[in-house]
Amino acid sequence: MSKFAFIVPPLTGHINPTLSVGAELLALGHEVAWISLDEQLQAKLPEGGRLLVIRYDQDDSEKKANAEYLDMITKKNVYGIESIKFLYEEVLVPLNRYMFDGLMKILQAYQPDVVINDHQVFAGAMAAHLADIPYATSVTAPAAVKMMEDLPKIHEWETRQIVALQQELGIGGEKSLATSELLTLVFTSRAFFGEMELPHHYRFPGPVIARRAGDVPFDWGRLKSQTVPKILISIGTTFDHQFKKDFFSKVIEAFGGEDVFVVVVSDEALFESWPANFLVQQRIPQLELLPHLDGVVCHAGHNTVSEALSNGLPLVVIPIAYDQSHVAGRVVANGCGVRLNFNRFKAPHLKNAVGDILNDPGYRAAAQRIRQSFEEAGGTKTAALWLDQLPVKVFQNG
Repeated sequence: MSKFAFIVPPLTGHINPTLSVGAELLALGHEVAWISLDEQLQAKLPEGGRLLVIRYDQDDSEKKANAEYLDMITKKNVYGIESIKFLYEEVLVPLNRYMFDGLMKILQAYQPDVVINDHQVFAGAMAAHLADIPYATSVTAPAAVKMMEDLPKIHEWETRQIVALQQELGIGGEKSLATSELLTLVFTSRAFFGEMELPHHYRFPGPVIARRAGDVPFDWGRLKSQTVPKILISIGTTFDHQFKKDFFSKVIEAFGGEDVFVVVVSDEALFESWPANFLVQQRIPQLELLPHLDGVVCHAGHNTVSEALSNGLPLVVIPIAYDQSHVAGRVVANGCGVRLNFNRFKAPHLKNAVGDILNDPGYRAAAQRIRQSFEEAGGTKTAALWLDQLPVKVFQNG
């Protein structure tokens, strides 16, 4: 039996894959812990999983301010390259600086055999390095890897930010430790990721999609009674009220009263009334819903795209910020959907794009091909097996 420790940010999309992989490691007889800032994570852990919470003196106002970094993500509207700069300078570097001391204390006390750091919690890799503990890396946003080739100048800039923090924390040299050279798990398939020469330690188990705990109320009877095409429209949880209102105004103009049934992920109070062919909820049982749909319109968030393609659904992708432009590019390159420009599209563009993915069978065929590539990649069991082999390999090489 070995001891594994996942280091995760307080972001659902980054945590969920680790829950599935961790459950598989527990089933193999290992001890598994999650290191996090979020005390509420315990309720989501698989049976037998242990939560190790990073705690600080609550009188430390600077660290308390850094801990509220999620508010910055949800309240600031940024686009394109500016969003990457914002993400590192205002979010990731302060977050990792904030977590580092707590990570060191927990690793020294818990003494795991292997650490698995989220690619955005590079302080986890730094702490593992200093504690002389082998580490793997989980990559929930594959654009972080593809950027090395597609946007080399941006990648170099990101690396400089990480190396500067390493040096600040007492780690010399100019080489980033953010991703492991033992095993870096990239949660997509090679087919969807695209061609790129990478070292052998980059492995692609496909998306690892965790079943969410808890029942979300939903009018299944109304959905199943529909005889017209059914689509989901969601732009995630980020960005402010007016931003979403502008977007969904175009959605209403495009589909209100049309021969399509639209499930919208939004606050129902955003408008006084919605069209009769819309079903609007702030939370939906997305994984259970997707098999009943014909298409998805989204902001090209990696998790939503992976979940849609895992069901063989074509997409209309409208990227806004962060890695979404890359994900949208992969959707189009693989023939799985249509891309629109967030700042320029109008209601007729959206209506036509949805018509394309619903009426052209080529889009669905391409989505089915990617679905098959996800299945062939191996998923949860394969990712857990690769991690299971790490302690033996490290011992043999040592």
